Amino acid sequence: MLRIVLFLVLIALAAAGAAWVADQPGDLVLTAGGFRASTTLPRFVFLLGLFAAAVVLVWSILTTIWRTPGRLRRRRHEKRHARGRHAITHGLLAIGHGDTALARRHAETARRHAPNDPLALLLHAQSAQLEGNRDQAQRAFRAMAEREDTRLLGLRGLFIEAQRADDAVGAVMIAEEAIKLSPSSTWASHAVLGFRCARGDWSGALAILDSNLSAGLIDKPAYRRQRGVLLTARALELETMDRDVARESVMEAIKLAPTLVPAAVLAAKFESEAHQVRRAMKLVEVAWLANPHPDLAEAYAHVRLGDSARQRLQRVETLAAKTPADRAGHIEGQLALARAAIDASEFARARAVLAPYVNDPTQRVALLMAEIERTEHGDGGRARAWTLRAVRARHDPAWTADGYVSDRWRPVSPVTGRLDAFQWQTPVANLPSDKGDLIESSAFEEAMLAAPPPKRVTAPANDTPMEPAPAASTPAEQDNSPPAAKEEPKEEPKAEPVVTPTEPVEPAPAPAESAPVAETPVFRTRADLGKPAPAPIPAVIPIVRAPDDPGIDDEGPSDEFTEQIGTPKAQAGGWRGFWSRWGA
Repeated sequence: MLRIVLFLVLIALAAAGAAWVADQPGDLVLTAGGFRASTTLPRFVFLLGLFAAAVVLVWSILTTIWRTPGRLRRRRHEKRHARGRHAITHGLLAIGHGDTALARRHAETARRHAPNDPLALLLHAQSAQLEGNRDQAQRAFRAMAEREDTRLLGLRGLFIEAQRADDAVGAVMIAEEAIKLSPSSTWASHAVLGFRCARGDWSGALAILDSNLSAGLIDKPAYRRQRGVLLTARALELETMDRDVARESVMEAIKLAPTLVPAAVLAAKFESEAHQVRRAMKLVEVAWLANPHPDLAEAYAHVRLGDSARQRLQRVETLAAKTPADRAGHIEGQLALARAAIDASEFARARAVLAPYVNDPTQRVALLMAEIERTEHGDGGRARAWTLRAVRARHDPAWTADGYVSDRWRPVSPVTGRLDAFQWQTPVANLPSDKGDLIESSAFEEAMLAAPPPKRVTAPANDTPMEPAPAASTPAEQDNSPPAAKEEPKEEPKAEPVVTPTEPVEPAPAPAESAPVAETPVFRTRADLGKPAPAPIPAVIPIVRAPDDPGIDDEGPSDEFTEQIGTPKAQAGGWRGFWSRWGA
């Protein structure tokens, strides 16, 4: 609105000026030597305007002729750049849908028309990765790493290629260089943190963790948890070498992560040695309520040194009562209670605790039942039957991370290098399925578990100590003389029933035990339970920016709209826009 008013004012002033000039009387005489020209003032102003317009027109023609070669060169460059951009766009699309030949063709076109474009280098590197040409991909990534604008992306590509070549040293050097260049790079900090944890450099890992917090890569709760994990790992490593540093580290760790099982166990051990029993029990109880674990029950049972087995049983009963029956960790309390009852020789209590789980036992339940049979009755047959059943039983929870099962807790995953990856849970390969058991129970196992436990093992030894001697010598003669063994049942058929019920009951099940084991495999084939393959490395760097993908820093808004509607100078209005459109 203001411009319109200003334009109307200028028109009015011009009209007023023209009217004033037209109203002026008299003539205007121009004399130069012998030349003399006389005209009126309005005519002179009009001729002066025509002369100015002619001068401007001639100047515009001359400048246009002068600038034509530069404009032609610029137009040719813009066309080449446009072809290069077109090739880059369609080449990245070809990589996205896996067309190797088309991606290579567009990469060559982009190299010819836009050799200095960073996206052309990216297209060249990714097309080489898609073809499997590692050398050419590395050369492209090195060229990107030497440029200021694509250095971080080139380092990430070299890092991926080093991982493919199993060059751990080269990969960690590249990641450390990238983290020096950009501390906020998620992939670099994650890689360096994993490498330092794998080397046991806990101080360096803690420094990287502090840097991640300063860069805003993790929030405060995650930082506290991960710092507690690293401090616990350092304390476990220094437990036997430097107990003072280990105690200091684990006490800080238990403050940061009070539910971390290994930290609670080690902290309770140190507090117990310092005769701080109540504090040790409190630490274990907090971790138990969050994650019931056998190590916590063991630490709670032995929190006071020198206690008897019955005192430990009473303490474990208190801990197990803190886990309600509707929680998933209730079975851990019951197994800990059964373990303490066996140690206290209260076998009836142990059987009562394990009774709800014997129909579908886990390995730990079956092994506890085998120990009860062996310790209470000395029944080796039933103990072996429960041991065979433990081989085929479901697996108990274990420390699992990314499909890898470990017998102990670890701070990082050996598969992906992820910190705090291990969780106490049932391995995925051992979860129940609709396919049923692969191995059926053997006849020996069913017979031994169905039979009542013997009660005459100790009594006959006290009543007739000399009677087993002839029974032992008689089978020895039969073994040494096979022909006589065949004739003996025919001559003395009544002497055999007298000897069999006393002692030879033990050798009788031996053929039944060995035959089914030979027919059906005892051990289940667990090809899927081996160490899983390492995490697949992507063939190319993802085109769509992932959460941990550094991408390319945008230097400013795209100039596609500028190419369509002109530069900001050409978009200006008024006289400045007029002169700019004329090339001034």
